[in-house]
This record gives sequence, structure tokens and C-alpha cells, in this order.
Amino acid sequence: MAKADVKTAQMNTFKATQVNLETEPARAIPIINQLIKEGANVTAYDPVAVPIAKTIFKNKIQYATSAISCLKNADCCILVTEWDEFKKLKPEDFTKNMKQPTLINGRRIYNPKEFKQKMKLKAIGLGH
Repeated sequence: MAKADVKTAQMNTFKATQVNLETEPARAIPIINQLIKEGANVTAYDPVAVPIAKTIFKNKIQYATSAISCLKNADCCILVTEWDEFKKLKPEDFTKNMKQPTLINGRRIYNPKEFKQKMKLKAIGLGH
């Protein structure tokens, strides 16, 4: 099996993950732990919870300073929180910054018709 390359958000080769460890630790921590176990390179970003993440994951993952920097050269983004900063992202933010624009939308905050026209999108969880 090839080594996964994930960057914060979430299986083949991934690289982007936005995570809110402060209010949703049950969602973020197991996802990141599994990605680490699978050999993924994880980069996480959260506008509030990065200091908390650093106490949990230490140097096992990388930390981005913005949503856009988290997407840079990512193969996949796993979104598990719905900060306003993330709601403002457009499909072009993903396609311009990611190697393989793939989004696992765990909060269903994006319009699936709009996003599926420009990138791979998998919406999971409650909603729509």
C-alpha cells in the first residue's frame, strides 16, 4: 500500500483538513489518529484550536496558519467543522491550491451542484 499524504482535513493520498478540536474533539481526533496510523502526512488548520491540537498531536502533524495555506498542494481536504472562514471558500480556492481537488465535506456547508462541477466532492453526515 502506498503511503498516504494528507494535509489537515482527510485515503488514497490526502493533504488538507480543517478541524475544530475545541468544540468537536470526538470528530477530529479519531480522524487524525487514523490518518497518522495509515502513514498520512497531515496538516491541520483551525482558526481557534491549533494550540489545543499542538498539545494533543505535538509534532506528529503539521499546522497551517490559514484555510488557504492548509489547502496548498493538498490531495484531499476533510472538513469537519463549519467556521465562517470555511463557509466563504469557493470551488476555485480548492482547485487553485490543491494538487488533486477532492473535498470530503463532513458538515455539508457547500452547494454540491456548484462544487461537483469543478472538483471531486463527497458530502457525508446529516443534512441535504
